[in-house]
Amino acid sequence: MRRYFIYLAYDGTRYHGWQTQPNGISVQECLTRALATFMRREVEVVGAGRTDAGVHAALMVAHFDSDEPLETDVVTEKLNRLLPPDISVHRLRTVKPDAHARFDATARTYKYYVGTTKSPFARLYRWRISAPLDYGRMNEAARTLMEYTDFTSFSKLHTDVKTNNCRVSRAEWVREDECTWVFTIRADRFLRNMVRAIVGTLVEVGRGKLTVEGFRHVVEGRDRGLAGTSAPAQGLFLTDVEYPEGIF
Repeated sequence: MRRYFIYLAYDGTRYHGWQTQPNGISVQECLTRALATFMRREVEVVGAGRTDAGVHAALMVAHFDSDEPLETDVVTEKLNRLLPPDISVHRLRTVKPDAHARFDATARTYKYYVGTTKSPFARLYRWRISAPLDYGRMNEAARTLMEYTDFTSFSKLHTDVKTNNCRVSRAEWVREDECTWVFTIRADRFLRNMVRAIVGTLVEVGRGKLTVEGFRHVVEGRDRGLAGTSAPAQGLFLTDVEYPEGIF
């Protein structure tokens, strides 16, 4: 048995998230179907995490097993022919038989994009906020995230995780161009809806509705009801998943 990591990207606009579910089409379902067609048997695909409906990925990682060795370049090409236009495979990598796309990941990075002007081309990939925001104050609040580990206040309610602890190693807003601001956040793991809840609450800081100290109180309160409304899904991208080199 040989295990492979598959690196892919997708536009999440028309999908009900990464994870296979009965009420709508998912990215995992499309990838599983393409692999099954190529390999002519049922294939289990395990992702590095799960993105919500409408969320995009510039880089997602998943693993699957094969009884026979595969020519990774050939598989990449074949899968891209089988997959719909809004899902693409970057490459495959051989990993150790016990390597796990989710549990072996040491860090993940998300980017959230805010557009300041109306654009028919960016509307599916930006949260348009025309009112001015104080990004300096938002960055001041964002830096406090690295001082905490319990992010219950930014977690979707009634999830099945054992802990709401995460270690954030980067959180900052950067101006990408005249019309775009990008929030980058890196952590060892993320809770469901965590990034969008953080962004929504930071925007409250930027609008002057919440102080930096008030943002701290939200984190320390460990209550989702204290945080702001979640930012829309279309501005969020999973951009990186990191692994120890020893698993390859």
